[in-house]
Amino acid sequence: EKLLLVWLGCDPFAQTQRSKLQHRRARINQQINKEMRMRAGAENLFRATSNNKVKETVALELSFVNSNLQLLKEELEELNSNMEVYQTDRYTLICLYIYVCCCCLGQAMRTPSRNQAGLELLMEYYNQMYYLDQRFFPLHRNLGVHFHWYDSLTGVPSCQRTLAFEKGSVLFNIGALYTQIGARQDRSATAGIDKAIDAFQRAAGAFNYLKENFSNAPSLDMSNPSLCMLVRLMVAQVQECVFERVTLTTQDTHFTSQLRLAQEAARVSDVYLLVQQTMTQPLMKDYVPFSWASMVQVKSEHFRALSHYYAAVALCDHTLSAEDEEGDEEAEKAFLQFYINVPAGPPLSQILRDPEKRRKLGKAHLRRAVIRHEEAMRVHSLCKILRKMDILQDVLSLTHKRSLDKYSELDREDDFDETAEAPEIQSQTHQKPDITPPNFSTVQVTDIFQRLGPLSVFCARARWGPIRVICLQRGEGGLGLTLRGDSPVLVAGVVPGGCAAEAGLREGDYIVAVDGQDCKWAKHGEVVHMLKSCSDRGVELSVVTLHSHDIQVRKSVGAKGQSSASLLNWNRKKKRDGSGVTKRLGSTFSLSFGSIRDNEAMY
Repeated sequence: EKLLLVWLGCDPFAQTQRSKLQHRRARINQQINKEMRMRAGAENLFRATSNNKVKETVALELSFVNSNLQLLKEELEELNSNMEVYQTDRYTLICLYIYVCCCCLGQAMRTPSRNQAGLELLMEYYNQMYYLDQRFFPLHRNLGVHFHWYDSLTGVPSCQRTLAFEKGSVLFNIGALYTQIGARQDRSATAGIDKAIDAFQRAAGAFNYLKENFSNAPSLDMSNPSLCMLVRLMVAQVQECVFERVTLTTQDTHFTSQLRLAQEAARVSDVYLLVQQTMTQPLMKDYVPFSWASMVQVKSEHFRALSHYYAAVALCDHTLSAEDEEGDEEAEKAFLQFYINVPAGPPLSQILRDPEKRRKLGKAHLRRAVIRHEEAMRVHSLCKILRKMDILQDVLSLTHKRSLDKYSELDREDDFDETAEAPEIQSQTHQKPDITPPNFSTVQVTDIFQRLGPLSVFCARARWGPIRVICLQRGEGGLGLTLRGDSPVLVAGVVPGGCAAEAGLREGDYIVAVDGQDCKWAKHGEVVHMLKSCSDRGVELSVVTLHSHDIQVRKSVGAKGQSSASLLNWNRKKKRDGSGVTKRLGSTFSLSFGSIRDNEAMY
């Protein structure tokens, strides 16, 4: 079950009762599907009939159905976006809270802890699926194994028979878990902010990796538009953390420091605006909860207001000093690059040295700040889910009041000039977000089916005959066979008319056991020693024959499961090199007996 998105500032340890929540979501989705079928039937009848009375009746029924659908969607949205149990004393950022995988490898996979141990568990399972794929999933046919997942936002179930769907869903949850780790950090200190930044960058990397390596996903939350939105959302949260760190570390109230804060806030506003635009795309508009879209818009307006507020503080609270010429030059240079477009009127250098002009420009910025604050509060008030977030409401109110108070300080009774329009601030950041792709090699795994034999031989690409038991009696000329290779040992030749040939041993057989002792991993010398140690009653060999194998060579991944690129297709995006040969990632098939003649001997 995939994790659900909530907002940073949430308590990751809050009890969510996920199983009960999922049942409620599934029930609501069943009701929605029922209403959708009723609506489709009514619409078909409305289009087909020419009877006006019937049309009026159907139109009335459609209005009831649409009303019920709206209520059900609102109920589902409230269920999906329920954030009040996660509130702490730190408002902000959006995190993904995706309901965790309910399949395979034990109960722990279903509810991984929200820490590094939980991440390692998911990555271990992801890496283990490389071995599962190699051993049990043939290239050109699907097994009758179904993988069930639920959409992270709607709860709609998806079922696929391809292991790639399972891997993609686990990768989605890895990204989600990173967001929860980022959300739980204490961002009142720089160390916590740095950890949050790292976690959100890794979350963005996981979603971006999924977006770039899969196409035609069977569930909407792993579609390209959805993943693009999530990547941008994670980047926005990284940028917000950067702003928090700059605010925390800026102890001085110097002119250039306040300009820097203004530009950082403008940058946060810009990236949230980009997220908002992504959420309003046709496919995403009906998928993303209204509370999410509202929160993103609130943040975009809020940080734009903060940028204008800090610009006003820089202009009105700091004057240039005639004694500090070097500092004045630095301030003037920063101010000349502060706006997107140079405002009409006096040159910026002149404004900087005229206290009255600075006051008027600062007042214009404060007016823009108040307008933006009020817009953020208006959008916040329209969303029932956000209205329950008391901390967010308090922050919006306090920053609005701060801007109003500052505006009142600058306002004069004899100021009859019309307030000018403040120019747009050039957004800028000292730390650009870095999308960090997942590194699966950090978690080493061992093939849980190792006892089945070396993966290069005993894999799904090979077609094996049934195990045959051969009883050999040593004759005067020995056993009459030639062995070659290691792990497993290959019967390279059989002497015609010899003991081995009469017992039914064939060239090309692989020895998997000697007298009941497994030797799939045995070295050449070990098998020879077993054969030479046989008693007068003979030796019992268990052998298998390789009938055929898939000739498509797959790119090798290390024996320790370092399968960073081992995604498979539900529709895997393919790349072609210059020779036109299609390469598939995360796969291997090889037989290592071609150049091993030194190990061949007659017995």
